[in-house]
Amino acid sequence: MLDDFFIRALVAGIGIAMVAGPLGCFVIWRRMAYFGDTMAHSALLGVALSLLLELNLMVSVFLVASVVSMLLLFLQKRGALSTDALLGILSHSALSIGLVIVAFMTWVRIDLVGFLFGDILAVSEADIDIIWGGGILVIFALVYLWRPLLASTVNPELAEAEGLKPERARLFFMLLMALVIAIAMKIVGILLITSLLIIPAATARRFATSPEVMAVLASLIGALAVAGGLFGSLHWDTPSGPSIVVAALALFVLSLLPVGRLERASHTSYGGN
Repeated sequence: MLDDFFIRALVAGIGIAMVAGPLGCFVIWRRMAYFGDTMAHSALLGVALSLLLELNLMVSVFLVASVVSMLLLFLQKRGALSTDALLGILSHSALSIGLVIVAFMTWVRIDLVGFLFGDILAVSEADIDIIWGGGILVIFALVYLWRPLLASTVNPELAEAEGLKPERARLFFMLLMALVIAIAMKIVGILLITSLLIIPAATARRFATSPEVMAVLASLIGALAVAGGLFGSLHWDTPSGPSIVVAALALFVLSLLPVGRLERASHTSYGGN
């Protein structure tokens, strides 16, 4: 018989995986993995500001990640530096500023390890409500934005010509990323959020025959990684957040093995290109 805290962790983790899967697909398609890292690193600055200003933690992380996204868009339009250089500056600057602010707050005791690597076993029923409520909101937003996001990923100029407003779709996508990072921070931690976004989507890419199939597969693979990681953590007494990522990695490695006709079919699919 499983304990209540384990059931809560399982439900919360699956909720995050179901949302992270489709978002992770766009991260893969748009080659935005470093952007995911930047957003995740900015979460620590959000944590620091929430403690300093006594703000709600999740709201603070979302606001800081959103501001970082807006700043990136603004600097990209200025054209002074390449995108990867801007991401490097924003990522490490946000992380470092957060750590410096935390260091100055000597009157507050902070579990940095918990924020960096998460503590999924400590989620409450209220956390689950937020995770699933926010996740449903993100899924509905993705369904609404799916066509302009996909069109602008394949060909931004054509999407603009068709009146799909790719820049607006990109902005909303960044805000959705900020929301998911704010929700997921407690589950897998700041340093592991990007892994949950990227690894299941990369695994699904091997077998997808269409963008929609890849999004669904990524969610299912993420949920399987959550379950496998949690049961592995329970069995071997390992940290739960990293265990989930290790399980996702194991599924990715397994996906690389040749599987006959399925392997050949994947080379002709959308996701296998």
